[in-house]
Amino acid sequence: MLPSPTQLLRNRLQQLHRRVGGRHWFPHVPLAILLGLGGFWLLQNDLGRQWRNVVAHVLNGNMDLRPGLLPPILIGLGMLIMAIGLLFRSRLAWLMALLLAATAAVSLYFGAHGQPHLLLGYFILMLALLAFAWRQFDRTSVTASTLFALTSVVMLLVYATFGTFYLGADFKPRVTDLVSALYYAMVTMSTVGYGDITPQTTEAKLFAVSIIVLGVAVFATSLTAVIAPLVTRSLQRIVNRKDKRMQRENHFVVIGKTPLAVNTWRELARRGHPVTRLLRQEPETGIPDDVDMVIGEPSDADVLRKAGADKAQAVLAMLDDDSENAFVVLAVRELSGKARTVAAVNDANHLARVQLVQPDVVIAPQILGGELAAMLLTGEQISADFVMKRVFQQSGNPGGTPGARPTA
Repeated sequence: MLPSPTQLLRNRLQQLHRRVGGRHWFPHVPLAILLGLGGFWLLQNDLGRQWRNVVAHVLNGNMDLRPGLLPPILIGLGMLIMAIGLLFRSRLAWLMALLLAATAAVSLYFGAHGQPHLLLGYFILMLALLAFAWRQFDRTSVTASTLFALTSVVMLLVYATFGTFYLGADFKPRVTDLVSALYYAMVTMSTVGYGDITPQTTEAKLFAVSIIVLGVAVFATSLTAVIAPLVTRSLQRIVNRKDKRMQRENHFVVIGKTPLAVNTWRELARRGHPVTRLLRQEPETGIPDDVDMVIGEPSDADVLRKAGADKAQAVLAMLDDDSENAFVVLAVRELSGKARTVAAVNDANHLARVQLVQPDVVIAPQILGGELAAMLLTGEQISADFVMKRVFQQSGNPGGTPGARPTA
């Protein structure tokens, strides 16, 4: 069966990606550059070519600035900072970049800006590119997350404090100093709301709403980004409580708890091969001492790397969901290791779709059942070669199981 034009194009793009070393710089480096350019463009569009001097005056405490210029300053500076985080594939930096791009697009659409249409289109394109590449930003370093979380909180605090000071006449009592502005910003961001300073005009009320919404979003995102990795690691340390592990190199990684996965693991272990099981949840019966096991999301790059998928002989995706098996194959390929990929197919209707991700071997034992039953009932001869062709259906990649051929 000849590959389709779409599959040929995908193969050529993958070959080009490998030749230029794309896994080291694509797509995080281009996205970081685009985000940084967007920040520069926004600053220059609203502040002019002297935007650096304007930013310096604001940071030095010079209040001679229109309130409407504060949002683009904070958004533009935030994009420049988060562009650095994108270079390190930080998940938090990606999330904050997405929020900043969306905020910039909304500000350009509803606000009064010079030449907004071209810049608005740029940030909409930026949103689409960031959303499309979300799988590439999977690093959740506690240090990096803490750094960018603190940066986000400081930026929000600056926005709330300076904005309150600029709109001081719209509050009751009037806010005439930075200390009072900082106090109101903290009370509003934390949603405490003592009520001793209240907004009186529409602009002040909308500003207070923006502080509350952004405060809840930033604090929730920051706490999740900082605390979640710590909690996850602690839970995984409890679940994977055995200190002694086998050397995860040149081994087999069997993913799933289906009968096919369990029997494959047992047979490999019985033959003396090192095997690591990867399950989404710990078995109810517990983990035997002689079983090397990793608990986590099978398609997560960090979990696969922990299981040694980048150093394994083969990774066998044998989950009960065919689409998840395909995602595992794609995730293993992103690790750029030497492991061969084996994907199990449970539904005959999904066979062609699984083959599109090009695993080295496709195992479809359940598809064989109907053909064998029909052949036995009609008296047709069953040969070993026929069984091998139907059970192991090679996807077309080099290095597949010898003797395997795609079905007609």
